[in-house]
Formats: sequence, structure tokens, C-alpha cells
Amino acid sequence: MSIFEKVPEAGSLADLSTLPRHVGIIMDGNGRWAKSRGMPRAYGHRAGVERLHDIVKATGDLGIEVLTVYAFSTENWKRPAAEVEGLMKLLIEFLYREIDQLVENGVRIVFSGDEAGVGETVQKAMAYAKDRTKDNHRTTFNVAFNYGGRQEILLAAKKLAAQAAAGTLCPEEITAERFAEELDTAGLPDLDLVIRTSGEQRLSNFMLYQSAYAEFVFVKEHWPDFDERAYLRAIGEFQRRGRRFGGL
Repeated sequence: MSIFEKVPEAGSLADLSTLPRHVGIIMDGNGRWAKSRGMPRAYGHRAGVERLHDIVKATGDLGIEVLTVYAFSTENWKRPAAEVEGLMKLLIEFLYREIDQLVENGVRIVFSGDEAGVGETVQKAMAYAKDRTKDNHRTTFNVAFNYGGRQEILLAAKKLAAQAAAGTLCPEEITAERFAEELDTAGLPDLDLVIRTSGEQRLSNFMLYQSAYAEFVFVKEHWPDFDERAYLRAIGEFQRRGRRFGGL
């Protein structure tokens, strides 16, 4: 069932031509959602993964080109080992369980972050998902996993510096476009809209370079409660903004 059938008001978006090309979501509040129900944090993380299914589907139905979700940051390694292990298992489960549906819906999966820094089982699931969906073109679903914006920028700078030191790149040739080619999101458009759930109002090291001209919408719903209607409200807020990119 498409979002237009499930949520009739989806058809009332002001102008489908003004939809964002690239939406980023900082999925926050799983633990608080679980705590409010007297449940462990793991219960909230599982509910958050279940929510992804609907939001990815809605993104494709609306015709939005790219969805990036902040699934696991480089700072999340500081969490208890049992919670980290549970998050890794949830990613693996999601990729294998959802893959047929994602293929059917024309979704291509890519990843941002240090894939070499996660376990072999996680890497195998990532490779499987990328291979199974590589020929899909309806929607790109970018999972930021073991990702940090500062680290991404630093690594890009190091790559360009190494090329310059080797004599294969002149410093004068390093433009914003050339720099972007060294980022994890190479080939994807910059973020137009960043949504953060659970009432927090900060980026938390998410896509610092790519969000330079993004619009930000902060919503009170915890991520497991962020349904299609909440998604549509955030997009509607984006459409009401005036984007001038430094101009008048």
C-alpha cells in the first residue's frame, strides 16, 4: 500500500515539485521511548528498526531521490557493549529481512561510514545488501553506520593531500566539487532537509559538509513514533521555507 492510499493527506502536499531531493534523518529517542513504557533500551531500538520500513517506503512513494538515516555514529561505541552488539545484530537482521521488499520497491542501498571498523558479519550483510540492490534506481537509501562527519571530512582532506604530495593533483584543482568526490556521499546530492526526532536540536556530527544549506526540522516524536503523518508534516514545513542559498 502506497503512502497516498495509507495517508490520503499525502496528496495535499503543496507542490510535489518542491519536495526535497535528499532527506537526512537523525533517528533519536529509541531509549527514551522504551523507558516511557517500562521496557529496556533494546526494545526501543527494535521498534526504531521497524519504523524504518514505513519511512523508506514513503520516501520512494513520494518520489524523493535520497534518504539518509543516522543509524550508528562513531561515538556510539562508547555505549555498553551489550547495546552495541544488539545494534549490530539489528542492522544485520534488517538487511536480510527487508532485502526482497527493498528490491521490489526499487531501493538501492549504500552506506556512509567506516565499514572496515565493524565486524566481519556486519560487513558481509552490507556487501550483500549493496550487491542485491545495485541496479535499483527509484530511491537511494543511504545508511550512515559507524559514521562521523568530522572524521569523514578529515579523511577526505588526507586523501587529497596525499594526491597533491604524489604530484597527481594540483592544489589549485581542489574545488568544493572535487572535495565532495572524496566524501562518503560522492555522487549523491547535498542534503535539502534534516529531520531530528525526540526534541533534540543539534547535529551530533551528522553530515556536517553535506548539510551546509539544508533546512532543519526538529520534531517532538521519538523515532519509533515518527510515522508517515509526522514525516509529511516535516516535509510540509520544508516546503514552506524560503531557501535563498545566500542570495536575496
